[in-house]
Order: sequence, then structure tokens, then C-alpha cells
Amino acid sequence: MDLKSQIDLARLPRHIAIIMDGNGRWAKGKGMPRVFGHRKGVKSVREATEAAAELGVEYLTLYAFSTENWNRPVMEVTALMGLLVDTIKKEVKTLNENNIRLKTIGDISKLPEKSQKALQEAIAETRNNSRMTLVLALNYSAKWEILEASKKLANKVKKGEMDPAEIDEAAFSNALATQGMPDPELLIRTSGEARISNFLLWQIAYSELYFTKILWPDFRKGHLYEAILDFQKRERRFGKTSEQIAG
Repeated sequence: MDLKSQIDLARLPRHIAIIMDGNGRWAKGKGMPRVFGHRKGVKSVREATEAAAELGVEYLTLYAFSTENWNRPVMEVTALMGLLVDTIKKEVKTLNENNIRLKTIGDISKLPEKSQKALQEAIAETRNNSRMTLVLALNYSAKWEILEASKKLANKVKKGEMDPAEIDEAAFSNALATQGMPDPELLIRTSGEARISNFLLWQIAYSELYFTKILWPDFRKGHLYEAILDFQKRERRFGKTSEQIAG
């Protein structure tokens, strides 16, 4: 029996988040520059997006560029930004054909103008699509996002629009970049690293974590199916006991 047919479609995670890691190591292993790995990783983005949409996942969030990534060599960052523009322009047609909407989270204003323009155009062109939402985390940091949400709520209190007592989990979630989206039930990280790397820290409080040694350029639909099947074997208790869940 193939992996896809084993998935219980009634128990799919509504939102899957992926830390796409290992592009540089994949390229290095082949004696190629790191940028070569990033280019090859584009196919993996396409595979993961298609697989998630075909199954019926509502949201797929990909950690594409963190605020810390600016510390990488200038040549690599420049190439990444160029690759981002080229990829988005090429993929808009495919996104529309598959009824997939594009969104971004992160401080997009710090990206090069060409990157911002390509993103804004793609978001506008896909805004009416409803099958799945593909979220790209670009120049994103969870600590940045939490600080921004705190400032937003503090300003509301300062203006008298909100009482401090009204700040609860729901209010804070609504101040985040992921406002209106369900929290990810499943977080996948490739390349064998087992850390979160400043990604969706508030939202993954109860996410199931799945770490695979597969380097991102080698990630295919079957690897996403494996992660979902592993997720479906787990008991999600949210602080309760197994007996409470069963009862």
C-alpha cells in the first residue's frame, strides 16, 4: 500500500509548518556552491505545496528566510533574493491553476524592492484562491513577531482602545502576523537538526514536532506523507490524560 493511501484524510493537520534546512550542506556534499542547493530546493517547495494541497491541508507555512539569514555571505543573500523573485514570477501561474493563495509573514519592508514588488504582485494575483494558503516566512523572526504584537497591544491600551485586562491569548494571537490562521498542528524540520530556530514560537506551543535527516533539496511528496502518518499515530492530549481523551 502506498503512503498516500494510508493517510486518514479526516484527521489531517489543518496547518503544517516546515523549516526547510540543508540546502547548503546538500550543495557542499556535491562539491557545488551553496546557492546551487537553494536552486534545487525550489523543486522541494513545489513538491511539498502540491502534496499538501492535493491532500486537503488548509495552510502550509515555509520558513524561507529568517532575520538571522542576513548574516550569511553577501553573495549568497543576493543570490537568494534573486532566486526568490524568479521563482515567484514563474510559480504564480501554477498557484492560480491549483487554486492556491500566497501570503507572507515577516518584515517584508527590509527586502530589496524587486523582491517586495514580486511578492506584492503574486499576493494580489492569487488573493481569491481558496484551496490552500501557502505562507512564506520571509525576513521572519518569532521574537520580532512577538515584540511587534506586544507593541501593537500596548499602543491600543495607550490610546484607550483596550483595557490591559482584555489582553488574553486570543487578543495576543490576533495581534500576530498569523492572525486568522489556525496554529500549526505539525512542524517539520529537515536535515537532521532538532531545534526551532526562532520560528513561530507562540503558535507551536502544542504542535507535534517531526525531525527528518532528509536534506531539503531531497524532500519529496513521500516525505511529507511520512510526516503526516507519524503525526496521525500520536496522541494529542493538550495537557489532559489519555483517559480524559478517550472518555
